[in-house]
Amino acid sequence: MDRLKLVLQYFQSNSESISNGICVILALISVKLYTSFDFNCPCIPQYNKIYALGVMFVPPIILFLLGVLINRHTGVMMEEWLRPVGRRTKNPAVVKYLCSAMTQRALLAPMVWILVTLLDGKCFICAFSMSVDPVHFTGIPNNTGLDMVKIMAKVPCKEDAIFRNNTFRKAVSRYVRCYSQAIGWSILLFLILLGAVGRVIKPCFDHATFLQTRYWSNYLDIEQKLFDETCVLHARVFARKCVVQFFEGMRDDVWLRLPRPPVRTEEEEEEEEEEQERLHGITRQEQVDHILHTWYLCKPELDVTKVAYRPRVYVTWEDREGRTLYTDV
Repeated sequence: MDRLKLVLQYFQSNSESISNGICVILALISVKLYTSFDFNCPCIPQYNKIYALGVMFVPPIILFLLGVLINRHTGVMMEEWLRPVGRRTKNPAVVKYLCSAMTQRALLAPMVWILVTLLDGKCFICAFSMSVDPVHFTGIPNNTGLDMVKIMAKVPCKEDAIFRNNTFRKAVSRYVRCYSQAIGWSILLFLILLGAVGRVIKPCFDHATFLQTRYWSNYLDIEQKLFDETCVLHARVFARKCVVQFFEGMRDDVWLRLPRPPVRTEEEEEEEEEEQERLHGITRQEQVDHILHTWYLCKPELDVTKVAYRPRVYVTWEDREGRTLYTDV
């Protein structure tokens, strides 16, 4: 159980692992979809190729777009590419790295779908059975009254009456399926070789530049996460303050006055101090809008040696007659 918790915490804290896991799940879903899909070739010369190629390539396009949408690197890349320069310069290498990482993960599920369809061969038979020269096969049904194009278009339909007790359809289907599987295995071999060559020649390039690019790409991802978390935390404290002030105002409206503010415990005082720290002195809507606008237009430069110290906040409690009750630092 503890190991499972550690694995879940690792995936929750690592965006790259989450993206890899989602892409693997999409690839498995693509295989499950294809195996559960009931492929029925129309067996009509005008529609065979359109239908088969549509089944082969339209779902991969959908899976690719889904992979792009669910990949966190997509949003980070677009934000880094389109943001104003401000005080932080742009690094094209980081954008290229993010684009490459996003594309590689998004292409996993489409390539799995295409390879499965090629190795299965049904789509290929439906699309290209009419391109086979029938003179190389025996047992052509010549008593049907149909021209040869229509006969070849009906090869994927094994239940058709003209191929009953006939070996011609099986021979043509086996021939086209062999081509389909050969193309599928060739693509798989090419991808494996490409990955192996890329892994071998990778140390031949400037590894320091690669480390810098990867570091700053991870920094952008973590920075965006921390900014979102800080915004949520600030919004929660800001909303709590607004709600408390609203009910305090309602209490004053109904003349439920107290001669002095309620005595607060040490825990409440510590919580109050923590909330003041979380607000960072940003206590008005105009200030919040200005900060967010500044973050978009001019992100801070990457120099953590410039630490800004804000003045301490003094909160004074007064009664209705203007007498100071106590001061909170």
